[in-house]
Amino acid sequence: MNSKLILIKAGGSILQDETLISSLCMDIKAIASAGHRVIVVHGGGKAINEALAVYGIKSEFIEGLRVTSSEAIKVIEMVLCGQVNQLLVRKLNQTGLSTISLSGAQNQMLFCDLYSQQHGYVGEVKSVNTTFLKNLSEGAIPVIATLGIDKEGHALNINADMAACHIANALDVDQLIYLTDQDGIYNKQGQLFAQLSKAHLQLLINQAVVSGGMLVKVKAIIASLKAGLDRILVLNGQQKRVLIDTVLYQKQLGTLCECTPS
Repeated sequence: MNSKLILIKAGGSILQDETLISSLCMDIKAIASAGHRVIVVHGGGKAINEALAVYGIKSEFIEGLRVTSSEAIKVIEMVLCGQVNQLLVRKLNQTGLSTISLSGAQNQMLFCDLYSQQHGYVGEVKSVNTTFLKNLSEGAIPVIATLGIDKEGHALNINADMAACHIANALDVDQLIYLTDQDGIYNKQGQLFAQLSKAHLQLLINQAVVSGGMLVKVKAIIASLKAGLDRILVLNGQQKRVLIDTVLYQKQLGTLCECTPS
């Protein structure tokens, strides 16, 4: 089996359930044991919502992106780096895997400009420090919390789907996998798309078939396809062995996104 570089983006909803996290980590262990190199990128949407509520900060979204005040970014950094990232790292370590706990704000891994004034402390990735990522010790799995940094040294909140897209593009990964809490991408009637081309994905945006978090995800997928990635999978991370079945056994699950359908 050819060794592949696989980037797995785990959604915040999956990372709220320790049983699902353990299942995800066992899948990653199986993939790594088969000789593949894995990078994990994670958000933490639900945990962030809960923490912001505790601090009395309202959660507001514009076009699927979280509006982030100067007070909110402190809470987001605390939750992503101190809570979600560490939980994932501990669970992966429990399986016997070596990991490296990272934030995109370290070593200017994800260097950003402000996305817009109305979004506040939200970053638009301008460059990825691939030298830093490539120099990480072989065999250890990078677990990356999706914060970025600007030229003033401010931490910025980055949508995890977009962060995964930029890292995958910069490293030219063999496979990019988005784990969500649904089976893939659906049409207006609620039927699952098994396969989507770049043009069809753009049509879903134009016709407002996708919205909220899925809208941002589809935009990220289109950007990765334009950058040259061949195959991007959207899978249900709540489904047991979903990564083992798709990566190791080539089962056709979820939605496969390609530049042109085969």
